[in-house]
Amino acid sequence: MMTAFLRPLLVAKNSRTTGFVVALLGALLMSIDPIFIRYAGVSGFDTAFLFGLFSAISMSVFLKVNDKRGFRRVIVQSGWPLLFAGILMVGSATGLVFSIKNTSIANTFVILSAAPAVSAIFSWLLLREKTSRTTIIAIITVMIGIGIVVSGSVHSGNWLGDALAVFSVICLSLMFTLLRKYPDVSRLASVALGGLLLASVMLFFAEPSHYSVNTWLIMAAMGLFTAPLGRVMSMVATRYITAAEVSMTLMLETVLAPVWGFLFFAEVPAVASIVGGSIILITIFVYTFFTMKNDQ
Repeated sequence: MMTAFLRPLLVAKNSRTTGFVVALLGALLMSIDPIFIRYAGVSGFDTAFLFGLFSAISMSVFLKVNDKRGFRRVIVQSGWPLLFAGILMVGSATGLVFSIKNTSIANTFVILSAAPAVSAIFSWLLLREKTSRTTIIAIITVMIGIGIVVSGSVHSGNWLGDALAVFSVICLSLMFTLLRKYPDVSRLASVALGGLLLASVMLFFAEPSHYSVNTWLIMAAMGLFTAPLGRVMSMVATRYITAAEVSMTLMLETVLAPVWGFLFFAEVPAVASIVGGSIILITIFVYTFFTMKNDQ
C-alpha cells in the first residue's frame, strides 16, 4: 500500500525533484496534526500515547506488506541508527504534542520552521556536508520571516509551549541528519519503533480507560494515516536531498498549520504572522522551483 502510493514519485527520473515532491507532500500531511491533537480532547500524555500507539501499528503493517526482508532482518540491517532515529522521533513527537497543548498553533510551527538552520548546522558539524549558497540565502530569508512572526506574537505564547517546540526542532533536525548519513535505514521501521517507544513511555501517564469513542477515532485517523505517512515521506526525502533542504521544504507546515488553526479553531494570526508567513511561503516555492529547474 505504502509502496503503491509512493511508487509514481520514487521512479521519477530526477532524484532531487523526487526528494522535493515527497518532502512537500509530507509537509502537507504533517501540517494537519494540530487539528487532530486539539479535537482529541485529552491531555498531552494521552494524545502522545495514542499517537505513538497508532503510528506503531500502521507502520508495522506497512513494513510487513512492503518490505520482503521481514522485521528481524530490517532491524539487524538498519542497526543502531534505527534505534537512535526512533528515540529522536519520540523527542520530536512529544515536543510537538505538548507544544500545541501549551501555546498557539502559529507559535509552535513558527519555531519548528527553524529546523533548516539547525539541520544545516548539524550536517556541517556531524557530516561535514556543505550547504549551497542558494540554500543559505533561502534559510536567511526564511529566518527573517520567522523574526517578523515572532516579533508580533512573542507576548501571546506560553513559554513552556515555545520551549517544547524548540526541543522538537532539535530532535527533528538531528533525525534528518542521522538518516542522511545512513540512507539504508528503514524509514518505516524508524517511525514504527518511534511510535512503539512513545506509546510505551506515555502509557505510564495516560488513562486509556477514560477515552471516548470520538477520541479513539480522531487519533486513529491521525496515527494510522496522516501523521506516520507524512513523517515517512519526510524521511524518504533525505535519500534524495540534503537534511537542510528537507527541513527547508517542510517549512510549508509553518504557513499551513496557522491556516488550519484559523479555519477550525478561529485562531486569528497577528498581522506580523501573516506577513512573515507570506515571506516564508514565497521563499519555499521560489527555492523549490528554481532548484527543480536547475536539475532538469
